[in-house]
Amino acid sequence: MSRIERQLDDLRAKISSELPADVSVSDVKYEGPELVIYTRDPKRFAERGDLVRNLASTFRKRITIRPDPDALSPPEQARDRIESVIPDEAGVTDLDFHIDTGEVVIEAEKPGMVIGRHGSTLREITREVGWTPEVVRTPPIESSTVSNVRNFLKQEREERRTILERVGRQIHREEMSNDEYVRITTLGCCREVGRAAFVLSTPETRILIDCGDKPGAEDEVPYLQVPEALGAGPQNLDAVVLTHAHLDHSALIPLLFKYGYDGPIYCTEPTRDLMGLLTLDYLDVAAKEGRTPPYESEMVREAIKHTIPLEYGDVTDIAPDVKLTFHNAGHILGSAISHFHVGEGLYNVCFSGDIHYKDTRLFNGAVNDFPRVETLVLESTYGGRNDYQTDQEDSERKLKEVIKRTHDQGGKVLIPAFAVGRSQEIMLVLEQAMRSGDIPEMPVHLDGMIWEATAIHTTYPEYLRDDLRDRIFHDDENPFLADQFNHIDGGEEERQEVADGGPCIVLSTSGMVEGGPIMSWLRHVGGDEKSTMVFVGYQAQGTLGRRIQSGWDEIPINDYDASGRSRTLNLEMDVETVDGFSGHADRQGLMNFVKTMNPRPEKVLCVHGDESSTQDLSSALYHEFNMRTFAPKNLETFRFV
Repeated sequence: MSRIERQLDDLRAKISSELPADVSVSDVKYEGPELVIYTRDPKRFAERGDLVRNLASTFRKRITIRPDPDALSPPEQARDRIESVIPDEAGVTDLDFHIDTGEVVIEAEKPGMVIGRHGSTLREITREVGWTPEVVRTPPIESSTVSNVRNFLKQEREERRTILERVGRQIHREEMSNDEYVRITTLGCCREVGRAAFVLSTPETRILIDCGDKPGAEDEVPYLQVPEALGAGPQNLDAVVLTHAHLDHSALIPLLFKYGYDGPIYCTEPTRDLMGLLTLDYLDVAAKEGRTPPYESEMVREAIKHTIPLEYGDVTDIAPDVKLTFHNAGHILGSAISHFHVGEGLYNVCFSGDIHYKDTRLFNGAVNDFPRVETLVLESTYGGRNDYQTDQEDSERKLKEVIKRTHDQGGKVLIPAFAVGRSQEIMLVLEQAMRSGDIPEMPVHLDGMIWEATAIHTTYPEYLRDDLRDRIFHDDENPFLADQFNHIDGGEEERQEVADGGPCIVLSTSGMVEGGPIMSWLRHVGGDEKSTMVFVGYQAQGTLGRRIQSGWDEIPINDYDASGRSRTLNLEMDVETVDGFSGHADRQGLMNFVKTMNPRPEKVLCVHGDESSTQDLSSALYHEFNMRTFAPKNLETFRFV
């Protein structure tokens, strides 16, 4: 018998001793970070809501209760009884029974009403039928991504359980080393923006945090070949943690599976869905531009299959000596500050990912209150001494002025926007401005992935700002369903119709003008001197967006004449930059994040910014707070214990 089997047998005996005599335990298994208890008495667990809480507290593990198949009501009989328990107003759209795990997945328009106060309705369902309910939200806006991910995971349930059991055994294996150290190795995004990738190492564990591409530099990828990462083989990595779905953090996650990685990816649920959306589009754009994609779409599915979603605030074992907790980063949907607790109080490291410190229309500001943090790895995108963004109200005022001016002269407003985050922020501004009469009512055309990304936002309103979440819960107040918004799904013909029509606003990907439908819009309206292009997001060095922003007016458009020479477009439209809509904290926001951080870290590594930004921020934090700070280069290793 293996050590893990003996450990599980021991746990089963201890759990049985903690439970009342009339509550049985038939099996105990690890599935990922969770301890799964199988029982012939699920109804008794449901009747005594404190049993699971007490077990979780005693054994310091996340616990799931599953019924034995012989304790379950037949699905058809269970369906009727479940529907009688759940209020009609919950809007149940589907019930999906899984006999192998004793779970029933309940999809509803209002999941809160299925859950009930403190889980009361869920417990009542189990008391009635024995099945363990799992609740998911019916998207208010139909999302092919959410639907495809859910259907795929449903099809792969059996293999996914095998993966989770293997991961669980890895997490709960016996520690093999008596050494104590914590190291961070930088594989990318140091003194540059893009290709985020770090390895957190202990004697027991190696964890990769992010694995992205570099905008405008397709050949520059993270240094995955080094021994700390995949150089010693894919089995060298125990886990991958993804802070958020933007491609400069997520694009090359599927590549790991091409190289043979077969372990877990930890992220939030919306990050999982958005990663699928963005990486598949990443492959599509590469193919359309004649580039060889770095991996096949099958690898995206492998990544999704290996994802273990975590919620903000849940402390989770991801290795024998490492616990992970996600906290809201305020950057995009599901973005997470990743807090690692190493050993039994040995050391604590925080990776900020990308953060926005203040509240925005979309999100509550980033969390910076932690039990302990010795080292912070902090983004520095706007860390330069002059990187101060315009106040949000001033930014919105300027955007509305540009829109009114362009409308009055009969032109169109073209806004290159990231599909995830900035587009939804701008949509909220436009909806409110038209509703209050600050700008004239006009069509707002959404091109590229923006509509699909918006649908995913409405699927996970619990990750949005409190007041916005409440509006989405009421169909008649959902701002994303405003009449002005039109999803461009007719391709070039529809774009030509819009270009030939009257004043309007176009939000289109890509946000840095690196391919995608924005190139088509440049061809259609770039030569119109009455129209305006407005940049509302960060334009990385080397991107076409940065060149246009810097004054370029002759634009390559990936079109060729009869002799094979590349055509260019003379840009006649006005070009404006409206700061303040970025999903990143500016210099003051980054300083305030550290200033008010509780507790304040001893060391800060300033990353994810160009050379001057990282060095400026590092110097400022050192002088202001008398802490040890660094602006590391790629391929540096820091030892902290």
